[in-house]
Amino acid sequence: MPLEMWGLGALLLGLCIGSFLNVVIHRLPRMMETDWRAQCAELRGEPAPAEERFNLVVPRSRCPHCGHAIGALENIPLLSYLFLRGRCVGCQTPISARYPTVEALTGLLSAYTVWHFGPGAQAIGALLLIWALVALTFIDIDTQLLPDSITLPLVWLGLLFNLDGTFVKLQPAVIGAVAGYLSLWSVYWLFKLVTGKEGMGFGDFKLLAALGAWLGWQMLPAIILLSSVVGAVVGIALIVLSRQGRNVPIPFGPYLAAAGIIALFWGPTLTQRYLQMYP
Repeated sequence: MPLEMWGLGALLLGLCIGSFLNVVIHRLPRMMETDWRAQCAELRGEPAPAEERFNLVVPRSRCPHCGHAIGALENIPLLSYLFLRGRCVGCQTPISARYPTVEALTGLLSAYTVWHFGPGAQAIGALLLIWALVALTFIDIDTQLLPDSITLPLVWLGLLFNLDGTFVKLQPAVIGAVAGYLSLWSVYWLFKLVTGKEGMGFGDFKLLAALGAWLGWQMLPAIILLSSVVGAVVGIALIVLSRQGRNVPIPFGPYLAAAGIIALFWGPTLTQRYLQMYP
């Protein structure tokens, strides 16, 4: 089959996965809150609070404003948003542009992944990694949380894919997972000892550990540098343009995820060119 057909198939699959990721981004934080309330009640010796069953499958998707149940024809990636002109059928409330954005981003990244790696184990692994990073990015933007239910399996999945050297050999992958976690863990404690404040969350440690497991320890300096530069630029822009206070926390996960995707596609090339600058 021509590579272009594989890319088209990946685009369509990515659009559908993007639609599912919208559900994950919206529902997973709420599911975590439900679990936390149940755990708190258990610690207090109280029965778990009675709540509506809520997970990634039930209840059926519906408009948060009027409760209109989303039908199958209203849930076609990108096309439904365009056909509905970005408004709910029931109440005409504008639908957030976030939904088609996630779908389009996931679809384009999926198509490029298959085109870049070609059909095979690398493409499959890269798709799984990218889909997880997209979900983590938008969850972190919304809630400043990086759920363990995504980051921890991502670490082990990266090590499993590298058992036979899909992206890097197993030894650099294991070292990458350890070094990724400990590097940000060390920065966290150093910052806390100096300032008395927490500079980042534990989810950032686990995300960098996952990227190290997938891409090896050699990519960690590039990932940290790229994410720090982009984070600093965006942070300064937010302070200047939106008058956001310096004490308002900015999620670091999206920058780690973006840097991880860049390293996945172009990491070795960027590293080689950087080294050539200093013969």
